[in-house]
Amino acid sequence: MSIRDEIKQGIEANWHHYLNKYGNLFSSKEIQGSSPPSIFVGRYGYPKVAVGPMLPPVHGDTSILDMPEKWLGKSLEEIVNFRLNLIRGIKKLSVNQTEGRLIENLQEIAMSSNPTDTEIQFVKPTSPVTSIDDQTAPFGPIGEIKTAKFSSSHATMSIEKVYYDYDLKADDAIMKLYNSGIDISKIQKCLSIGMMGKNRKLVPTKWSITATDSIISKSLMLQILDFEIIDSINIFSFEHLGNLFAVILFPHRWIFEMQEAWHDGTSVGFGNDYEDAKGISHNPSIAGAFFAAKLAVAEYLIKKQKQAGILILREIQPTYAVPVGVWQIREGIREAMRQSPLIVENIGDAIELSIKKMSVSKNEWIREGKMLKLLQQKVITDFF
Repeated sequence: MSIRDEIKQGIEANWHHYLNKYGNLFSSKEIQGSSPPSIFVGRYGYPKVAVGPMLPPVHGDTSILDMPEKWLGKSLEEIVNFRLNLIRGIKKLSVNQTEGRLIENLQEIAMSSNPTDTEIQFVKPTSPVTSIDDQTAPFGPIGEIKTAKFSSSHATMSIEKVYYDYDLKADDAIMKLYNSGIDISKIQKCLSIGMMGKNRKLVPTKWSITATDSIISKSLMLQILDFEIIDSINIFSFEHLGNLFAVILFPHRWIFEMQEAWHDGTSVGFGNDYEDAKGISHNPSIAGAFFAAKLAVAEYLIKKQKQAGILILREIQPTYAVPVGVWQIREGIREAMRQSPLIVENIGDAIELSIKKMSVSKNEWIREGKMLKLLQQKVITDFF
Protein backbone atom coordinates (compact mmCIF):
# COMPACT_ATOMS: atom_id res chain seq x y z
CA MET A 1 0.00 0.00 0.00
CA SER A 2 1.30 3.47 -0.91
CA ILE A 3 1.91 6.24 1.63
CA ARG A 4 -0.91 8.20 0.01
CA ASP A 5 -3.37 5.33 0.48
CA GLU A 6 -2.24 4.74 4.06
CA ILE A 7 -2.83 8.39 5.01
CA LYS A 8 -6.23 8.52 3.30
CA GLN A 9 -7.36 5.30 4.95
CA GLY A 10 -6.15 6.56 8.33
CA ILE A 11 -8.22 9.74 7.97
CA GLU A 12 -11.24 7.67 6.91
CA ALA A 13 -10.83 5.28 9.86
CA ASN A 14 -10.74 8.15 12.37
CA TRP A 15 -13.77 9.72 10.70
CA HIS A 16 -15.67 6.42 11.00
CA HIS A 17 -14.80 6.35 14.70
CA TYR A 18 -16.26 9.87 15.01
CA LEU A 19 -19.40 8.80 13.17
CA ASN A 20 -19.88 5.89 15.55
CA LYS A 21 -20.51 8.50 18.24
CA TYR A 22 -22.13 11.34 16.33
CA GLY A 23 -23.37 9.85 13.06
CA ASN A 24 -27.00 10.45 14.02
CA LEU A 25 -26.37 14.20 13.73
CA PHE A 26 -25.73 13.74 10.02
CA SER A 27 -28.70 11.42 9.33
CA SER A 28 -31.86 13.47 9.66
CA LYS A 29 -34.61 15.26 7.77
CA GLU A 30 -33.78 18.36 9.79
CA ILE A 31 -30.63 20.19 10.83
CA GLN A 32 -30.11 23.10 13.17
CA GLY A 33 -26.75 24.78 13.52
CA SER A 34 -24.62 27.87 12.96
CA SER A 35 -23.42 28.46 9.41
CA PRO A 36 -19.74 29.64 9.63
CA PRO A 37 -21.17 31.61 7.55
CA SER A 38 -20.94 29.53 4.38
CA ILE A 39 -22.73 29.14 1.06
CA PHE A 40 -22.07 26.93 -1.95
CA VAL A 41 -22.98 27.14 -5.63
CA GLY A 42 -22.42 23.99 -7.68
CA ARG A 43 -21.42 23.85 -11.33
CA TYR A 44 -23.03 20.61 -12.54
CA GLY A 45 -26.05 21.17 -14.75
CA TYR A 46 -25.05 24.79 -15.50
CA PRO A 47 -26.91 27.12 -16.10
CA LYS A 48 -29.24 25.45 -13.57
CA VAL A 49 -27.17 24.74 -10.49
CA ALA A 50 -27.44 23.55 -6.88
CA VAL A 51 -27.39 26.48 -4.44
CA GLY A 52 -27.61 26.63 -0.67
CA PRO A 53 -26.03 27.14 2.76
CA MET A 54 -23.54 24.91 4.54
CA LEU A 55 -23.68 24.36 8.29
CA PRO A 56 -22.63 21.85 10.94
CA PRO A 57 -25.16 20.24 13.32
CA VAL A 58 -23.93 22.43 16.20
CA HIS A 59 -24.43 26.01 17.39
CA GLY A 60 -21.80 28.54 18.39
CA ASP A 61 -18.65 29.95 16.85
CA THR A 62 -18.22 27.66 13.84
CA SER A 63 -16.27 30.20 11.77
CA ILE A 64 -13.11 28.04 11.61
CA LEU A 65 -14.98 25.44 9.53
CA ASP A 66 -14.97 27.65 6.43
CA MET A 67 -12.17 30.17 6.90
CA PRO A 68 -9.10 28.95 4.93
CA GLU A 69 -7.12 32.00 6.00
CA LYS A 70 -7.06 30.46 9.51
CA TRP A 71 -6.11 26.93 8.44
CA LEU A 72 -2.35 27.39 8.13
CA GLY A 73 -0.72 25.03 10.64
CA LYS A 74 -3.74 22.70 10.76
CA SER A 75 -3.20 19.06 9.81
CA LEU A 76 -4.63 17.52 6.66
CA GLU A 77 -7.01 15.46 8.78
CA GLU A 78 -8.27 18.51 10.67
CA ILE A 79 -9.04 20.32 7.42
CA VAL A 80 -10.75 17.29 5.90
CA ASN A 81 -12.89 17.02 9.04
CA PHE A 82 -13.84 20.70 8.80
CA ARG A 83 -15.27 19.99 5.36
CA LEU A 84 -16.98 16.71 6.28
CA ASN A 85 -18.77 18.38 9.21
CA LEU A 86 -20.57 20.86 6.95
CA ILE A 87 -23.98 19.68 5.73
CA ARG A 88 -25.04 21.29 2.48
CA GLY A 89 -28.66 22.17 1.75
CA ILE A 90 -29.42 22.67 -1.93
CA LYS A 91 -32.05 24.02 -4.28
CA LYS A 92 -31.76 23.86 -8.06
CA LEU A 93 -31.89 27.40 -9.44
CA SER A 94 -31.00 29.23 -12.63
CA VAL A 95 -27.76 31.23 -12.42
CA ASN A 96 -29.83 34.25 -13.49
CA GLN A 97 -31.96 34.01 -10.34
CA THR A 98 -30.25 36.49 -8.02
CA GLU A 99 -33.44 37.53 -6.24
CA GLY A 100 -36.05 35.71 -4.19
CA ARG A 101 -36.30 34.73 -0.54
CA LEU A 102 -33.73 31.93 -0.47
CA ILE A 103 -31.12 33.81 -2.52
CA GLU A 104 -31.57 36.97 -0.48
CA ASN A 105 -31.13 34.96 2.74
CA LEU A 106 -27.96 33.41 1.33
CA GLN A 107 -26.69 36.86 0.36
CA GLU A 108 -27.27 38.00 3.95
CA ILE A 109 -25.23 34.98 5.13
CA ALA A 110 -22.42 35.91 2.75
CA MET A 111 -22.45 39.47 4.12
CA SER A 112 -22.59 38.37 7.74
CA SER A 113 -19.66 39.09 10.04
CA ASN A 114 -20.61 36.20 12.37
CA PRO A 115 -21.94 32.64 12.18
CA THR A 116 -25.65 32.57 11.37
CA ASP A 117 -28.10 30.26 13.15
CA THR A 118 -29.88 28.24 10.50
CA GLU A 119 -32.59 25.56 10.39
CA ILE A 120 -33.20 23.37 7.36
CA GLN A 121 -35.80 20.70 6.68
CA PHE A 122 -34.85 18.32 3.88
CA VAL A 123 -37.04 16.47 1.40
CA LYS A 124 -35.27 13.23 2.42
CA PRO A 125 -32.94 12.44 5.34
CA THR A 126 -29.26 13.14 4.72
CA SER A 127 -26.59 10.46 5.09
CA PRO A 128 -23.10 10.99 6.55
CA VAL A 129 -20.18 10.79 4.14
CA THR A 130 -18.22 7.61 4.87
CA SER A 131 -15.53 7.62 2.18
CA ILE A 132 -13.00 10.18 0.97
CA ASP A 133 -12.11 10.78 -2.67
CA ASP A 134 -8.39 11.33 -3.22
CA GLN A 135 -9.05 13.29 -6.44
CA THR A 136 -11.50 15.96 -5.28
CA ALA A 137 -11.88 18.15 -2.20
CA PRO A 138 -14.02 16.55 0.55
CA PHE A 139 -17.58 17.60 1.24
CA GLY A 140 -20.15 16.69 3.86
CA PRO A 141 -23.70 15.37 3.34
CA ILE A 142 -26.04 16.98 0.82
CA GLY A 143 -29.81 17.29 1.08
CA GLU A 144 -32.52 18.95 -0.99
CA ILE A 145 -34.09 21.84 0.92
CA LYS A 146 -37.79 21.62 1.76
CA THR A 147 -37.85 24.68 4.03
CA ALA A 148 -35.14 26.91 5.47
CA LYS A 149 -35.08 29.47 8.26
CA PHE A 150 -32.27 31.90 8.98
CA SER A 151 -31.73 34.07 12.03
CA SER A 152 -30.92 37.74 11.62
CA SER A 153 -27.28 38.59 11.08
CA HIS A 154 -24.97 41.58 11.25
CA ALA A 155 -23.80 42.65 7.79
CA THR A 156 -20.21 43.72 7.14
CA MET A 157 -20.59 47.36 6.13
CA SER A 158 -18.08 47.39 3.25
CA ILE A 159 -19.79 44.34 1.68
CA GLU A 160 -23.22 45.87 2.16
CA LYS A 161 -22.15 49.02 0.30
CA VAL A 162 -20.89 46.97 -2.64
CA TYR A 163 -24.07 44.88 -2.64
CA TYR A 164 -26.31 47.92 -3.05
CA ASP A 165 -24.12 49.58 -5.69
CA TYR A 166 -25.48 48.30 -9.01
CA ASP A 167 -23.31 50.76 -10.97
CA LEU A 168 -20.09 49.18 -9.71
CA LYS A 169 -18.47 46.65 -12.03
CA ALA A 170 -17.72 43.24 -10.52
CA ASP A 171 -13.93 43.68 -10.92
CA ASP A 172 -14.05 47.04 -9.16
CA ALA A 173 -16.27 45.63 -6.41
CA ILE A 174 -13.80 42.81 -5.77
CA MET A 175 -10.88 45.21 -5.54
CA LYS A 176 -12.84 47.57 -3.30
CA LEU A 177 -13.50 44.74 -0.83
CA TYR A 178 -9.94 43.45 -1.06
CA ASN A 179 -8.48 46.90 -0.39
CA SER A 180 -10.80 47.32 2.60
CA GLY A 181 -9.31 44.20 4.18
CA ILE A 182 -12.06 41.63 3.52
CA ASP A 183 -10.73 38.05 3.44
CA ILE A 184 -10.43 36.62 -0.04
CA SER A 185 -12.54 33.59 0.86
CA LYS A 186 -15.40 35.93 1.84
CA ILE A 187 -15.07 37.96 -1.37
CA GLN A 188 -15.32 34.71 -3.33
CA LYS A 189 -18.59 33.82 -1.59
CA CYS A 190 -20.07 37.24 -2.35
CA LEU A 191 -19.19 36.91 -6.04
CA SER A 192 -20.57 33.39 -6.12
CA ILE A 193 -23.98 34.26 -4.70
CA GLY A 194 -24.58 37.09 -7.20
CA MET A 195 -23.84 40.18 -5.10
CA MET A 196 -21.54 42.10 -7.45
CA GLY A 197 -21.61 43.85 -10.78
CA LYS A 198 -24.17 45.43 -13.07
CA ASN A 199 -25.49 42.21 -14.62
CA ARG A 200 -25.50 39.85 -11.67
CA LYS A 201 -25.43 36.07 -11.86
CA LEU A 202 -24.75 33.17 -9.56
CA VAL A 203 -21.21 31.89 -10.10
CA PRO A 204 -20.27 28.29 -9.24
CA THR A 205 -18.03 28.30 -6.19
CA LYS A 206 -15.08 26.69 -7.97
CA TRP A 207 -15.20 29.33 -10.70
CA SER A 208 -15.63 32.22 -8.28
CA ILE A 209 -12.49 31.18 -6.38
CA THR A 210 -10.37 31.27 -9.54
CA ALA A 211 -12.04 34.46 -10.82
CA THR A 212 -11.40 36.32 -7.56
CA ASP A 213 -7.72 35.30 -7.43
CA SER A 214 -7.33 36.19 -11.11
CA ILE A 215 -8.91 39.64 -10.83
CA ILE A 216 -6.97 40.62 -7.71
CA SER A 217 -3.61 39.30 -8.94
CA LYS A 218 -4.00 41.07 -12.30
CA SER A 219 -4.79 44.38 -10.61
CA LEU A 220 -1.77 44.05 -8.33
CA MET A 221 0.49 43.08 -11.23
CA LEU A 222 -0.47 46.20 -13.18
CA GLN A 223 0.58 48.31 -10.18
CA ILE A 224 3.86 46.41 -9.86
CA LEU A 225 4.83 47.28 -13.46
CA ASP A 226 5.50 50.86 -12.29
CA PHE A 227 7.95 49.81 -9.54
CA GLU A 228 11.73 49.61 -9.68
CA ILE A 229 13.25 46.19 -10.33
CA ILE A 230 14.83 44.34 -7.40
CA ASP A 231 18.61 44.24 -7.39
CA SER A 232 19.26 40.73 -6.06
CA ILE A 233 18.09 37.13 -6.37
CA ASN A 234 15.87 36.11 -3.44
CA ILE A 235 14.66 32.63 -2.47
CA PHE A 236 11.65 32.00 -0.25
CA SER A 237 10.39 28.58 0.82
CA PHE A 238 7.67 26.94 2.87
CA GLU A 239 6.28 23.46 3.42
CA HIS A 240 2.83 22.37 4.56
CA LEU A 241 0.30 19.60 3.97
CA GLY A 242 2.78 17.65 1.86
CA ASN A 243 3.41 20.62 -0.46
CA LEU A 244 6.91 22.07 -0.87
CA PHE A 245 7.03 25.62 -2.25
CA ALA A 246 10.07 27.51 -3.49
CA VAL A 247 9.75 31.08 -4.79
CA ILE A 248 12.65 32.67 -6.70
CA LEU A 249 12.58 36.42 -7.32
CA PHE A 250 15.23 37.79 -9.65
CA PRO A 251 16.07 41.16 -11.29
CA HIS A 252 13.76 41.44 -14.29
CA ARG A 253 10.60 43.15 -15.47
CA TRP A 254 7.47 41.13 -14.60
CA ILE A 255 7.54 37.57 -15.84
CA PHE A 256 5.88 34.80 -13.87
CA GLU A 257 5.99 31.05 -14.09
CA MET A 258 4.63 28.35 -11.81
CA GLN A 259 5.80 24.77 -12.16
CA GLU A 260 4.22 21.83 -10.38
CA ALA A 261 5.47 18.29 -9.95
CA TRP A 262 3.52 15.51 -8.26
CA HIS A 263 4.63 11.97 -7.57
CA ASP A 264 3.43 8.79 -5.89
CA GLY A 265 6.82 7.18 -5.37
CA THR A 266 6.92 5.44 -8.77
CA SER A 267 6.10 8.16 -11.34
CA VAL A 268 6.20 11.94 -11.63
CA GLY A 269 3.77 14.25 -13.41
CA PHE A 270 4.40 17.88 -14.34
CA GLY A 271 2.41 21.02 -15.11
CA ASN A 272 3.38 24.63 -15.68
CA ASP A 273 2.11 28.00 -16.88
CA TYR A 274 3.88 31.21 -17.81
CA GLU A 275 3.06 34.86 -18.42
CA ASP A 276 4.80 38.15 -19.14
CA ALA A 277 3.53 41.68 -18.49
CA LYS A 278 0.75 41.15 -21.05
CA GLY A 279 -0.73 38.45 -18.83
CA ILE A 280 -1.42 34.80 -19.55
CA SER A 281 -2.59 34.12 -23.09
CA HIS A 282 -4.57 30.92 -22.40
CA ASN A 283 -6.54 29.14 -19.71
CA PRO A 284 -3.86 27.89 -17.31
CA SER A 285 -3.17 24.17 -17.47
CA ILE A 286 -2.65 24.12 -13.69
CA ALA A 287 -6.00 25.85 -13.23
CA GLY A 288 -6.62 27.99 -10.13
CA ALA A 289 -3.20 27.20 -8.65
CA PHE A 290 -1.59 29.68 -11.07
CA PHE A 291 -3.67 32.67 -9.97
CA ALA A 292 -3.58 31.76 -6.26
CA ALA A 293 0.22 31.68 -6.37
CA LYS A 294 0.46 34.85 -8.46
CA LEU A 295 -1.74 36.73 -5.98
CA ALA A 296 0.40 35.73 -2.99
CA VAL A 297 3.68 36.84 -4.58
CA ALA A 298 2.14 40.03 -5.99
CA GLU A 299 1.06 41.02 -2.47
CA TYR A 300 4.69 40.78 -1.35
CA LEU A 301 5.96 42.92 -4.23
CA ILE A 302 3.27 45.52 -3.59
CA LYS A 303 4.37 45.69 0.03
CA LYS A 304 8.02 46.08 -0.98
CA GLN A 305 7.21 48.44 -3.89
CA LYS A 306 9.41 46.33 -6.16
CA GLN A 307 9.15 44.53 -9.49
CA ALA A 308 10.72 41.15 -10.28
CA GLY A 309 10.79 38.05 -12.39
CA ILE A 310 9.15 35.21 -10.46
CA LEU A 311 9.57 31.47 -10.62
CA ILE A 312 7.58 29.20 -8.30
CA LEU A 313 8.35 25.52 -7.91
CA ARG A 314 5.73 23.39 -6.15
CA GLU A 315 6.40 19.74 -5.36
CA ILE A 316 3.32 17.78 -4.33
CA GLN A 317 4.38 14.80 -2.27
CA PRO A 318 2.44 11.56 -1.64
CA THR A 319 1.61 12.78 1.89
CA TYR A 320 -0.81 15.27 0.29
CA ALA A 321 -3.27 12.39 0.20
CA VAL A 322 -6.50 14.38 -0.07
CA PRO A 323 -6.76 17.62 -2.10
CA VAL A 324 -8.24 20.43 -0.02
CA GLY A 325 -8.36 23.33 -2.50
CA VAL A 326 -6.20 26.07 -4.01
CA TRP A 327 -6.47 28.15 -0.82
CA GLN A 328 -3.52 26.09 0.51
CA ILE A 329 -1.36 27.35 -2.38
CA ARG A 330 -2.24 30.98 -1.76
CA GLU A 331 -1.78 30.70 2.01
CA GLY A 332 1.34 28.54 1.71
CA ILE A 333 3.06 31.03 -0.57
CA ARG A 334 1.89 33.95 1.54
CA GLU A 335 3.64 32.27 4.46
CA ALA A 336 6.75 31.63 2.36
CA MET A 337 6.92 35.35 1.57
CA ARG A 338 6.82 36.16 5.30
CA GLN A 339 10.08 34.27 5.83
CA SER A 340 13.52 35.88 5.56
CA PRO A 341 14.81 35.22 2.04
CA LEU A 342 18.08 33.62 1.08
CA ILE A 343 20.04 35.96 -1.18
CA VAL A 344 22.29 34.37 -3.83
CA GLU A 345 24.45 35.63 -6.66
CA ASN A 346 23.26 33.54 -9.60
CA ILE A 347 20.30 31.54 -10.86
CA GLY A 348 22.22 28.28 -10.73
CA ASP A 349 22.70 28.60 -6.97
CA ALA A 350 19.08 29.68 -6.61
CA ILE A 351 17.82 26.53 -8.30
CA GLU A 352 20.13 24.27 -6.28
CA LEU A 353 19.02 25.77 -2.98
CA SER A 354 15.32 25.86 -3.96
CA ILE A 355 15.16 22.13 -4.71
CA LYS A 356 17.37 20.98 -1.84
CA LYS A 357 14.44 19.30 -0.02
CA MET A 358 12.66 18.21 -3.19
CA SER A 359 12.70 14.81 -4.85
CA VAL A 360 12.47 16.20 -8.40
CA SER A 361 15.89 16.89 -9.91
CA LYS A 362 17.22 20.14 -11.32
CA ASN A 363 17.34 18.66 -14.84
CA GLU A 364 13.69 17.62 -14.59
CA TRP A 365 12.58 21.11 -13.54
CA ILE A 366 14.62 22.64 -16.38
CA ARG A 367 13.25 20.16 -18.92
CA GLU A 368 9.60 20.71 -17.99
CA GLY A 369 9.57 24.48 -17.56
CA LYS A 370 10.02 27.49 -19.82
CA MET A 371 11.74 30.10 -17.68
CA LEU A 372 14.64 27.97 -16.49
CA LYS A 373 15.59 27.16 -20.08
CA LEU A 374 15.55 30.88 -20.83
CA LEU A 375 17.67 31.72 -17.79
CA GLN A 376 20.14 28.95 -18.58
CA GLN A 377 20.74 30.48 -22.01
CA LYS A 378 21.26 34.06 -20.90
CA VAL A 379 22.65 35.94 -17.94
CA ILE A 380 20.31 38.24 -16.05
CA THR A 381 21.78 41.44 -17.54
CA ASP A 382 20.78 40.27 -21.03
CA PHE A 383 17.15 40.93 -20.19
CA PHE A 384 17.38 44.67 -19.53
